[in-house]
Amino acid sequence: MSPGSLPTAATMRFGELDIAYDDRLLVPREWTLAQSRWASEILRTTPPGRVLELCSGAGHIGLHAVLESDRALVCVDDAEVACDYTRRNAQAAGLAGRVEVRCARLEEALAPDERFALVVADPPWVPSGGIEQFPEDPPHAIDGGADGLDLVRAVLTVAGQHLVEGGSLLLQVGPGQEAGVAERAGTNGLVVVDVRHEGDRGSLIRLDRHEGSD
Repeated sequence: MSPGSLPTAATMRFGELDIAYDDRLLVPREWTLAQSRWASEILRTTPPGRVLELCSGAGHIGLHAVLESDRALVCVDDAEVACDYTRRNAQAAGLAGRVEVRCARLEEALAPDERFALVVADPPWVPSGGIEQFPEDPPHAIDGGADGLDLVRAVLTVAGQHLVEGGSLLLQVGPGQEAGVAERAGTNGLVVVDVRHEGDRGSLIRLDRHEGSD
């Protein structure tokens, strides 16, 4: 795409933040504010440490999650345009000083010894065969592989490797995918402790990391 044909940025209100994006990204869903607010609640009691957002898109979920805390945030996405908008949105929110953006595959973005108190993720979860049902969404932002769980499994693996003891993963998945998460959780040292169903939008799942849980 030539510079002259780049999409025009739009801005939407997301809780207390103004989030910029364009049509190369998945439009931030207003209802995902529930994930940010639940993450903020978890941060009041979780161990000290940074927050990690995987598959961050425009960064809105992670940015709002840390807004009322002093936690540092690391955002990871493999799309350059997403990383650019996350930096822009962090700057606009006055959070640039404590937000680091890494443009990389989530499995390759972290050093082995890095640890986080909370991981938040809204990964692509639409099965590849169903992405044509959502023509307004960029395929890369919603394609979760044959069963829709490829990126979900990768998130569980990364969270299991990089959460501190007593830390939490707050994961968003599609309708009916809760069982697949529960089946995979234990192999990554995670335990499902709460599920909040969002109707046909899917579910938010809290998983905690405890010694001996694997």
